[in-house]
Amino acid sequence: MIGALWRQLRQAGRPPPAGTDAGYTLIEVLVVIGILASLAAVATPQVLRYLGHARTETARIQIQSISTALELYLLDNGTYPKSGLTALMSRPIDAPRWKGPYLKGQDGLADPWGRAYHYRVPGRSGPYEVFTLGRDNAVGGQGEDQDLVNR
Repeated sequence: MIGALWRQLRQAGRPPPAGTDAGYTLIEVLVVIGILASLAAVATPQVLRYLGHARTETARIQIQSISTALELYLLDNGTYPKSGLTALMSRPIDAPRWKGPYLKGQDGLADPWGRAYHYRVPGRSGPYEVFTLGRDNAVGGQGEDQDLVNR
């Protein structure tokens, strides 16, 4: 018994005998690459769709935040800013009771696609409108290209 154990320990340090497989063949590597490419082809559209939805939801939340800041501005100054959304970040000349800044950072005034939010006083359906034209920066659209407006 001890002799068999001793032989196994001595053989454990030897290289494998000639003629045994010591690696992967080119076919095996190509099959694995093909499987990975197929998985990437299926997963990529799902990830991109999720990213587009996340940008749209981020724009909705930012518009709500800007709307809240505009309401605070109204409470302090008696009117909505006439000079644009930058009045939420720095005191305009016509706002003597300004108590801002009403937003934490200048990046809150840009939509998720890197363009400034549009602001209109008076708005078409209210005292003001804050809106973005979406990814395509054109009126109308669906999905990530849709226009988002405060209401």
